Amino acid sequence: PWRHAPFRRLMGVFVLSGLASAMPATLVLFFIQDRLAAPAQEPLFLATYFVCAAVSLPLWMRVVGRLGLARTWLAGMGLSVAVFIWAATLSTGDVLGFWSVCALSGLALGTDLALPGALLAGVIGDQGDRGQREGAYFGWWNLAAKLNLALAAGLSLPLLGWLGYQPGQSTPHGLFALTVAYAVLP
Repeated sequence: PWRHAPFRRLMGVFVLSGLASAMPATLVLFFIQDRLAAPAQEPLFLATYFVCAAVSLPLWMRVVGRLGLARTWLAGMGLSVAVFIWAATLSTGDVLGFWSVCALSGLALGTDLALPGALLAGVIGDQGDRGQREGAYFGWWNLAAKLNLALAAGLSLPLLGWLGYQPGQSTPHGLFALTVAYAVLP
């Protein structure tokens, strides 16, 4: 797979997008508990996120018919970026605002669930490797997905500690660092 430039390009976007998704996933509970001060709402926020992602799949498939796979994935990324810019403006007690962030970012997640794999399947077919080397492509793909999760935790948690954030302590400096790591960097 690595010999093919289309695979390398798609993998690059997949890794960057996956890392941008994995960082908030790693930090979401800290954000809810310490930034929003709403730990009792965690189940509602998480359920909203995943239900909206699942419900959005048919919607995104209709958009694919109009825009194509790559442009639809880009639209989902754009929605996610806009939602996380908004998330960066939230403060203590903004439960309704964060619930909306969860719903809209869940909607954006729908593109990440369906479209990168479909794009990869297209690359495999275009390279003439269908029925021959799918395992190699998807093996590297799955390794990248797992690596994103490890990198998100391995980079963001020590960085937050270095920047002065300690879970359970709501200092302005620490909460600023948490907000930047959760919403701005991704």
